[in-house]
Amino acid sequence: MVFSTVLTSVPNLYLTRKPKNIHIQIRCLSSPSVSISSQSNLTQFDLKAYWATLYAEITQKLEEAIPVKYPDQIYEAMRYSVLAKGAKRAPPVMCVAAYEIFGDNRLAAFPTACALEMVHAASLIHDDLPCMDDAPERRGQPSNHKVFGDDMAILAGDALFPLGFHHIVMHTPPELVPESRLLRVIAEIARTVGSSGMAAGQFLDLKGGNTVDFIQEKKYGAMGECSAVCGGLLAGANDDEIERLRRYGRAVGVLYEVVNDVLLSKSTEKEGTEGQEKKGKGYVRLYGIEKSMEIMEELRSKAKNELDGFEKYGDCVAPLYSFIDYAINRGFNVSDLSQ
Repeated sequence: MVFSTVLTSVPNLYLTRKPKNIHIQIRCLSSPSVSISSQSNLTQFDLKAYWATLYAEITQKLEEAIPVKYPDQIYEAMRYSVLAKGAKRAPPVMCVAAYEIFGDNRLAAFPTACALEMVHAASLIHDDLPCMDDAPERRGQPSNHKVFGDDMAILAGDALFPLGFHHIVMHTPPELVPESRLLRVIAEIARTVGSSGMAAGQFLDLKGGNTVDFIQEKKYGAMGECSAVCGGLLAGANDDEIERLRRYGRAVGVLYEVVNDVLLSKSTEKEGTEGQEKKGKGYVRLYGIEKSMEIMEELRSKAKNELDGFEKYGDCVAPLYSFIDYAINRGFNVSDLSQ
């Protein structure tokens, strides 16, 4: 079925295919010969159950990682965003899913998964500041700076970035992950959030101009790319596999945001509002609906083509395939997992 046809025929942009509630216990190394394709077994994988389990485990680890202590205000501001109701935990879930293609003990990935959530939360705190995107709300709740003030919000973000690195070093089991792999993970995260990554995307978002592809790739694709790559690095994936994960994660990260743009445009068009103006430098505003849907199809195909290269790992790749379809059809509300 052609993706653009589905989109134009279904106003809410949901694919008709929904995942069945059949949970597959994934243990990759025990069945490497089982084949899975982008079309065959996806309906048998329960992404919601998989995501919910990891959501609970990661949230518990984050609770433990950020206790309230002196100075209380900074820690409370940190916890407000990291443990916020409605947080999707997409970066840590993708990290663990990528790890489980090659590795057999997800505990090895949890410290890095938590670090990715800390870094992600820090970037959102700073993005929402009046001097940046000036967003008063995040996930339906007041932004960090609206609750704690600009000064505490800046400090909370500043504290979360290094806390993520510290958490990786101090909590990753050395018997499961060699030091050399940890160094590569730390370098990957540092590159992602730095001046050639997410900071570059935010810079161009502030500066303006028709650079939407670069902005979206750096602001949204970079986090997906980093999450998938870190999972592979922790498990010892080879260089070719790492690059496949890199291209996959980047495509899925941007795909999710393009779909958001299209959904918002459809919603505001139906309601007769001007919400798209607030969206800023989105794909729909620059290219229009039709071209944006073509871009969505290209990104979907790119992501699935990269995963086809992991066919020998069998069912282990199912979660990553599922993320692609979830980015499009939003078959469940991730926010409900925090209830």
